[in-house]
Amino acid sequence: MYKPYGIIPPIITPFNGDGSVNYDSLAQMSKYLLDGGVHGLFPFGTTGEFYAVNDDEFVKALETVRDAAKGRKDRYGNPVQLLAGCSHITTRGVIRLAKLVEQVGGYDAISVLTPMFVSQTQDELYTYYRTIAENTSLPVIMYNNKPKTNVTIAPATVAKLAHDCPNIIGVKDSTGDMTNCEEYLRLTMEYRDRFNVMMGRDTMITAGLVYGCSGAVASCANVAPRLVADIYDKFRDGDLAGSLEAQYRLAPLRIATGMGTFPEVIKEGLVLQGIPVGKCLEPIQELTPEEKDKLRRVLADMGLI
Repeated sequence: MYKPYGIIPPIITPFNGDGSVNYDSLAQMSKYLLDGGVHGLFPFGTTGEFYAVNDDEFVKALETVRDAAKGRKDRYGNPVQLLAGCSHITTRGVIRLAKLVEQVGGYDAISVLTPMFVSQTQDELYTYYRTIAENTSLPVIMYNNKPKTNVTIAPATVAKLAHDCPNIIGVKDSTGDMTNCEEYLRLTMEYRDRFNVMMGRDTMITAGLVYGCSGAVASCANVAPRLVADIYDKFRDGDLAGSLEAQYRLAPLRIATGMGTFPEVIKEGLVLQGIPVGKCLEPIQELTPEEKDKLRRVLADMGLI
């Protein structure tokens, strides 16, 4: 069974000025991240503006990332991992997207966010994830981003799904709540051979690894892939001090993403590095001149520009 590990960036989706997906830039971006030492790629996470594309764009973007990663291996000699975001407000919408991923082929798992807008009970979330798992041949990673959706997957619900659904193989925790992450780990410990927790908060990667997370889905790895990969690689090499040093170096960038509307800071950071990814789709607006100057100073202090 596939096990998610290491640093897997939720890759941004580059757009042209007319709002169409820039597939050439997406291929370039994929190679840039892999050259930077990340361990996988994850199109159509929150950072990838998953809500902004139609099915045809979804499929072509998945193909673009898959083809860019073909034949690539990480520092551990493993093929680059590929996750596909399949997030929708309805169960049937997620299943439709999952079927598209199956048709594209080459992906190791799908990541599924809790539904947006609808405030589900834990019983409804359990049924949601179980139904999706029963209707796809792909492994499923649950995605809890309570700050964005105002919906949380309780640790007891995660543990029940880990027990009942063999192809639900993990959960990404973007709550920023270390107790929540710890409870995910503690309550699923007996399934660790087939169920893992991925940290989803960039300022807490080392902490998550110490607790037992198998890696992180880190948005800032789009901008600083080598630095974020070092957090994991140094930890795995037994260099806890080096991992923590890299974590501290990353912190100002992650904190800076609070400027503007997410993920515009991530895209602006790439543009400042000369990578043509365009802007976020409206209604998200560009950073103000003052915010751009602040971000430029952060990147300069990090040695990224």
